[in-house]
Amino acid sequence: MLIIPIKEGENIDRALKRFKRKFDKTGTKRQLQTRKQFNKPSVVRRAQIQKAQYIQGLRDAEEV
Repeated sequence: MLIIPIKEGENIDRALKRFKRKFDKTGTKRQLQTRKQFNKPSVVRRAQIQKAQYIQGLRDAEEV
């Protein structure tokens, strides 16, 4: 459970922003999305390879 201490006189919007940032860093949302359905290990590996190829293509295009 995330606990965000609010300082006296602090704006609620600023505290909410800190909460959202902390929530994103924990990776809770991403973990919930991956657990929603089962993916075969081969499909996960293929997606990782495709992502790596895409990123490598971007880097190669940037160098040229």
